[in-house]
Amino acid sequence: MQQQLDALLQTATESHAVPGVSAVVTNSNGNTYAGAFGERVKGSGDRMTTDTVVWIASMTKAITGAAAMQLVEQGRLDLDAPARDTVSDIGGLQVLDNFDPDGQPVLRAPKSDITLRQLLTHSAGCTYDMWSADIQKFMQVSGTPPIISCMNAALNLPLMFDPGTNWDYGTGIDWAGKMVEQVSGQTLGAYMADNLFAPMGMDSTAFRMTDDMRGRMAKIHARTEDDQLVAQMDLEIPQDPEFEMGGGGLYGTVEDYAKFVRMILNKGQAGGNQVLKPETVAMMSVNQMGDNRVSRLVSAEAGFTNDAEFFPGIEKTWGLSFMINEQQAPTGRSAGSLAWAGLANSYYWIDPVKGIGGVYATQILPFADVKSLPLFLEFEKTVYDNLN
Repeated sequence: MQQQLDALLQTATESHAVPGVSAVVTNSNGNTYAGAFGERVKGSGDRMTTDTVVWIASMTKAITGAAAMQLVEQGRLDLDAPARDTVSDIGGLQVLDNFDPDGQPVLRAPKSDITLRQLLTHSAGCTYDMWSADIQKFMQVSGTPPIISCMNAALNLPLMFDPGTNWDYGTGIDWAGKMVEQVSGQTLGAYMADNLFAPMGMDSTAFRMTDDMRGRMAKIHARTEDDQLVAQMDLEIPQDPEFEMGGGGLYGTVEDYAKFVRMILNKGQAGGNQVLKPETVAMMSVNQMGDNRVSRLVSAEAGFTNDAEFFPGIEKTWGLSFMINEQQAPTGRSAGSLAWAGLANSYYWIDPVKGIGGVYATQILPFADVKSLPLFLEFEKTVYDNLN
């Protein structure tokens, strides 16, 4: 498997499909593959390695979910209580019905309170602007800053449907992160460092990069219309933010994230520490949004994302907080596996049935890149082809 995966990734970088790529495959005992090829910054000569620091973006969500679930275990958070009981500001969010003839938003009160379970499953009604022209229009009219600004005002977006009635991908887990902060009395990053990163040995993952992390950092590249890759040197999550973005603010390495994947495979255990209870991991790993289903994300901002859907035609649900494929995927990924991704084309999967998982990272925009996503899926398929 090592030779096949090395050849696949090396060919991709030599053909300039991606500037650099790092990847790890793990089982419950440890890594079974680790490799990296290409450059951290195209043309720099700085090699990509498995300890290269990347923006893991929405791969942050599962870690925030784990933080919240630790507090659920302790009885300090409740999955089904009104979230406004913990963070009062969320109680002010209203549903966007439409816009009036003057272009002003028409808002109404939601029919029920938002819950932590809905925030973790993207069924609360929160939607990202990059997949919603209506949210973009609201932001323009209201002057609401983008979520990537990490300003508190960025969370004051309307709901696109009544809580619990649908699925759409958005800022819900940022609110969950605020709930963690409220009950723990710590910033989200400090809570994660004490209760997740230290027990798992994740020493290169943080919202605020250390000097050492910055020295190993890969830059995000943009794929231009003529299929060239250009480094975006100035694109960075604010390092002194108003709030630490639980939905997408972490920087880290594939080696570190593989430790998180391994903790889930080991039913909450990591390095002799019980990070989560086995029954909590089991709860996180099954559908928690009822009859709602994951749907295709249609781009409203081409520079940041393409249209995106993993395994079209396969039913997908959401746990706390992972996407779950309810049938076997074409790559060989078992039904009931957990997965998601980060905006700059980082991806992971966790297969509890076959006891394996993988982490893959490039740094390219837009999301669901025409070359990086197929490369990830081919990487995963090669892993499964070599299992037997």
